[in-house]
Amino acid sequence: MSDHGLHLQAIARVVSPYREKFGIPRQAGLVEAARGWLEMVPEFARPEAFEGLEGFERIWVIFGFHACEGRYRLRVRPPRLGGNREVGVFASRSPFRPNNLGLSLLGLEGIEQVDGRLRLRVSGMDLLHGTPVYDIKPYLPYADAHPDAAAGFAAQPPSPVLAVHFGERADAVLREQPGLRELIVQTLTLDPRPAYRKGQDQRRYGMRIEGFDVRWQVEGDRAEVEAIVPVGAEDAPGLSASD
Repeated sequence: MSDHGLHLQAIARVVSPYREKFGIPRQAGLVEAARGWLEMVPEFARPEAFEGLEGFERIWVIFGFHACEGRYRLRVRPPRLGGNREVGVFASRSPFRPNNLGLSLLGLEGIEQVDGRLRLRVSGMDLLHGTPVYDIKPYLPYADAHPDAAAGFAAQPPSPVLAVHFGERADAVLREQPGLRELIVQTLTLDPRPAYRKGQDQRRYGMRIEGFDVRWQVEGDRAEVEAIVPVGAEDAPGLSASD
């Protein structure tokens, strides 16, 4: 079979609350409070390309794992298997794929055009800020949903693991940022730590959400958010962000 190649052109860029890989939900829809935009590039910022899409509640988004570009593995360790069991890359949704392509099912909350810019407002994001988008397709429940299909080692959705508690300093910031609280809670309750870190873990973690560095530590079955620091501000005393 001849390989004619396929040139992929980004049609949009993701505007996401997640500004680094650590902390991003491992599947779309797990954190409905993760809202953002698909900002269309000028060539495709044309209303006629989206006529009829407003009637759909969800969309498929085909994107590129740009932070992993050029790297792939034939066997990977899915977090759902505790990070200590390997499966083939094509039995997983790992970003380390030969073509680094990903697929997300996002909620479509609106289509807006302002000053010649066109963007789609979306929810349930599991995408890194700046991710290139290669295609958008409407979700069709009658064809795309098969809830009784076998789902291998990921048959059940992940359950909340951690209760989330905010310290006094963090809570003071959230009083000025009301929408940020639910986003942090929904993100941390699923425990974004690497599987090998779970259990006894005294490490302090940091992750970039919106314009803030969220600093937290796990104590038992609770995530203690110690500080929420604006990006660019001096590091909070006594805290260090993880990798």
